[in-house]
Amino acid sequence: MKRIVQAAFIAAALAAPAFAPVAARADVSVTFDNGSVAYGYNDGYWDRSHAWHTWPNDAAHREYRERNREHYFDWKHDRDRDMGWHEDHWWDRR
Repeated sequence: MKRIVQAAFIAAALAAPAFAPVAARADVSVTFDNGSVAYGYNDGYWDRSHAWHTWPNDAAHREYRERNREHYFDWKHDRDRDMGWHEDHWWDRR
């Protein structure tokens, strides 16, 4: 009897994936808009709405650093008392 129960559990475990619903696949693309960055740091960035984000990947970090040297700071944002947020809103003057 014990072997029958074990065999039933094994059979159920092997058959379960066949009856499980197939997960929907979505082709998703995520892009990074460095135009929304207010101030960049080596550990992330503030967006223009004053929300903190970590860099989505090394390429985004590198690209922002190279193209926006005047608003990139090569230290962690929490080094400063204001946590790296500046009230100058440079993007409003463009």
